[in-house]
Amino acid sequence: MNIAGNVPPSGGTTPTDPAPELAQLLFEPNISINGPIGQDTVTFFLGRLEEVRRSGQDMLMELNTSGGDADAARRIALEIRLFRLHSGRRAYCVGKTQVYSAGVTIFAAFDRHCRFLTEDAVLLVHERRMDTSLALNGPMRSCIQIVREELALLETAEQLEMEGFRELVNGSSLTAEELYQRATNNCYIHAEDACRLGLVAEVLG
Repeated sequence: MNIAGNVPPSGGTTPTDPAPELAQLLFEPNISINGPIGQDTVTFFLGRLEEVRRSGQDMLMELNTSGGDADAARRIALEIRLFRLHSGRRAYCVGKTQVYSAGVTIFAAFDRHCRFLTEDAVLLVHERRMDTSLALNGPMRSCIQIVREELALLETAEQLEMEGFRELVNGSSLTAEELYQRATNNCYIHAEDACRLGLVAEVLG
């Protein structure tokens, strides 16, 4: 990519680094995620990431998803952070049309000034959902332990969720607590609003 300037020692970017050209951002991704996020998406992503590493390119991702597996999204987000920190290259993402739920976890892993949205794009931020039931049948102590384990799972999920919110709003005009309050009622953020709030660098059209 024709990107001028020196790469910071961490391999990350600074707000003053020039972004790729518009045509590269919109039409020349080297990693495209389109569709629901699942374990197969992780496998696909890791394969494409290895090709990007071998080629010595910057990461340029296209992201369009209705959401999916939160833990699969966290795995992809981790690899994006590791690429930024250790590859000596830059990582950019263009969200197109839908960046919902688990997709926001992936989107947040990019530096704020390396996130872009197309004009039609919408972010959906909501609380992590669980679908489970408890069967309490046996000695009281055993039942209490089951409840404690489920509570620990919920508390861990909540903690991870807040970490993701903090990452998304870092450097923006929103706080993680404000985003959390919005997320309790399914927060849809349109591209122009995301740009106004400082969640992305620019809206592309």
